This record gives sequence, structure tokens and C-alpha cells, in this order.
Amino acid sequence: MAEAPRRKRRRTLVALGSALAVLSPLAYLWATSLVPGEYSAMEMGYVDNGGGPAHAGDHQEHGQHGRSVAELRGPDGKPDVDVTVTARKEKFTLASGQTVDGFTLNGSSPGPAIRARLGDLVQVTLVNESVPEGATLHWHGIDVPNAEDGVAGVTQDSVAPGKRHTYRFRAEQAGTYWYHSHQVSSEQVRDGLFGTIVIDGPAPVRDVIAAIHTYDDRRSINGHTGQSRLELPAGTKVRVRVINTDNAVIRTGLAGATYRVVAVDGRELRGPTPVSGAGYLLPAGGRVDLAAVVPSDGSALRLDAGSAATSLLIGPRDSRVPAVGLSAENVDLLSYGTPAGDLGFDPERADRRFEYRIGRRPGFLDGKPGLWWTINGKLMPDVPMYMVSEGDVVRMRITNTSGQAHPMHLHGHHAIVLSRDGVASSGSPWWTDTLEVGDGETYEIAFLADNPGIWMDHCHNLPHAKEGLMTHLAYTGVTTPYRIGGQHHNEPE
Repeated sequence: MAEAPRRKRRRTLVALGSALAVLSPLAYLWATSLVPGEYSAMEMGYVDNGGGPAHAGDHQEHGQHGRSVAELRGPDGKPDVDVTVTARKEKFTLASGQTVDGFTLNGSSPGPAIRARLGDLVQVTLVNESVPEGATLHWHGIDVPNAEDGVAGVTQDSVAPGKRHTYRFRAEQAGTYWYHSHQVSSEQVRDGLFGTIVIDGPAPVRDVIAAIHTYDDRRSINGHTGQSRLELPAGTKVRVRVINTDNAVIRTGLAGATYRVVAVDGRELRGPTPVSGAGYLLPAGGRVDLAAVVPSDGSALRLDAGSAATSLLIGPRDSRVPAVGLSAENVDLLSYGTPAGDLGFDPERADRRFEYRIGRRPGFLDGKPGLWWTINGKLMPDVPMYMVSEGDVVRMRITNTSGQAHPMHLHGHHAIVLSRDGVASSGSPWWTDTLEVGDGETYEIAFLADNPGIWMDHCHNLPHAKEGLMTHLAYTGVTTPYRIGGQHHNEPE
């Protein structure tokens, strides 16, 4: 009779042992995924020197030495452009009449269009009137000094309600850009906290800004849903500056006449050739400038924002909608335009070579179970901190096997695209700050490390950044006094 209880106890112990064998690793993974309530960006993950020299002070063990981000500020002096923007949480009305419950800058969304000329000293003061989580302004695509980059918890503290913060930078590169909050950005940008900024070159052009944004599932151009119109005389040469402020790629382009792709992400293309009917895949966060002539046959140019349902007609008051829309073809920047010689550095003589492998796997992210994005097989916060020194030539290989496309955005720098899937770039030099990396694609890019600081390198599908697809490029000897989380509730995603 005693044998039966012993067998029962043995079965119980075996079951408990099996449960512990399963639960112990899960408990370990859960515990190690937890993120402190306050930490420095320099405490994230592990150092990746890319084959270059390691330096004392590279990472958290030496975080108290070197230059502070706070010292890497814009220039002093009287500003040529001086703008104040006031951020509010409020209901607002789109240009086409619909009501949105979100965020505004100076009472509207998009916020005020900022205009500067090449060489201007730009000063923008952000006043947070009523955004409860705090706010910042990031100058997307403008390679500002690091302290002006507007990333909460990395380059500044978020601006709390009732507070203000001033940004200063020199307008050193003509082009099309935009600005947006980098505090709880997946929500604040989606709900309206953004605007446009254009830096004009020496030769004036007739241009049209077209900021594409989706409010509550309603796609818009400059706050207009549906089809809107801009009156311009026939024969007018126009540059259409298209900005994708959404979280996914948008197929755009001009119907009604041939056009040329003259600039991408604020950089001019060399030898752009006429495009007839093809579309252009514009990454989330990216910008493209399209040049055309308003037709003289009585029809208008039509800029599409993913479809003809959301579009902008450009032409005389009584001009017709173009009879033919965009074709199924797309412009391929890998071969578009004319090659050039000197890039200013030699990518073949790189000082650092990095891998940025994007994947996805189940696990825990800050204690939450799910299917999360990975960088080099690792889940946030155990991701690489890419370390460089000023003057380094840097190559990066970006591989995506995650099942979805990702618009990858490196702050503070523009990179040259060298190849895609092993095919070398043969067109105009393709400089970019926001690169669409499709599922199954591999890109080789290169850049010069010429802007010291601590810079985010993340997916600009902003919910993806919140879900772990975010890391940093850090310069040796640069530290930050700012903390993610903490009393300022900094949330830079």
C-alpha cells in the first residue's frame, strides 16, 4: 500500500521539475528584459566598434568623461529666422473641414511652415502649453549639432507643460525637411505634432509643399483630405516638395506631364531624366522633390498620395483632371540619373564596418511577451551601440529578414547608397537619411562621421521603434547628462 503514495510523490516531483525547467528560463528572460525606470542611452546594449579601435570612455563604464551632448550646441548670434511655436493638446479642424482630437502647433496641424535661406541662422522656440507628456522638436533630415536634435532623454529633456526650449542651427544644406516631436513620437506625430521646413538655395524656384499625413485613417495633403487644388498658370515651372509624415511607404508621383526627380531627402540628384507616368515609393519620413511644367493643354498636374483619391491638382482654375494616371512602374534610384566622381571620402577605405540585421522573434520586451523586432538577433535593450570616432569613414550593411519593410532613419548624417542586394548603384549619387529597406533586401551604405554626438538610428515606422527597432550611433568621448524615463518622463521612441 505504501508504494502507491511514493509513486504519486515521484510523479508530483517530476511534474514540478518539468515546470521549473520550463518556467525558470522564461523567468530569466522576463527579468533580463526589464528596463529600469531611469537610465542613460549609453547604458543600452553592448559596444560594437565595427572593427575599429576601442577607446576608454566608449560606454557606460566610462560615462562620466569626455564631451557632453549639452555642449554640442548651435551657434550664437542674432537669428535670421526667429519662430515661436506653441504646442497644445486640443481638437482642431483640418483644412478640408474634418475635426481631429490631437495636437497642434500654433493652433493647426501641420504646424507653421518654416522657411530659411542657405546660410541663415535659424532659431525656433518651442512653448509647451498643454501637451501633458511633454514634447520636443526634431529636425528630420537637417544635420544639426547634436544638442539641437530634439530627442527626449538623449539630447535634451522633454519640454513639460508651461515650459519652453530654444533650438538654434545654421541652415547649411538647401532642401526639403520636416520637424516633429521626438517624445512619445509614435503617438504625438500621428496625432499632429509636426510641420515642414524648407531651406532655399541661392536660385529661387516656384515650389509647392505637399505634406502627406493620415489623421484618424483619413489621408491628407497639407491637411486637405480628398482632392484639393492649387492654382498656377499653364507653363509654370514648379518643384513639388513631397514629405511623407506617415508610418508607411507612400506611392506618389505626378500625373498629367513628364516630371523629373530632382532631389531626395534634401540632396540634389545629378542628371535627373524625364519620368513619364511612373510612380515613386516615398519612405515614411522621407522627402522627394519632383520638377515639372504645368501643362498647356488645359489639364492639371496631379500629385497622388498613394492613390488618386487623395491628390493635389496643380494648374489653372478651370484645368481638367489628367486623363491618364500613374502607371505600375516605379522610379528606381539605384540606376536613375548620372553617376558622379568624388564623394568626399572613399567608402572602400572604411574605418568601421557595421552590420544592422533586422529580424523578428518571440520574447519579452520590458517584461511584455510578444513578437518583437530584433537588431543583430537581439531584443531591446540588448542591442548594439555603434561606436565611431570623428573623421571615420563608416560602412553599414543593413539586412532585413523580419517579414515587413522598414524605413531606416539615421539622425545627424546623410549616407550614400552603395548597393542593393549586391547590385552596385549606377545612377546619380543617392544620398539619404531615410532608407526604405524591404523584407528580404540588403543595402550597403556609407557615410562620414563628421557630426559628433549620440544619434538615434531607428525605424521611422514609429510604432516599430517603440517595439524595439531602435539603437544609437555614438561618438567616442561623447556623453549625455540626460536620462530616459526619470523625473522628466523622457520617452524618445
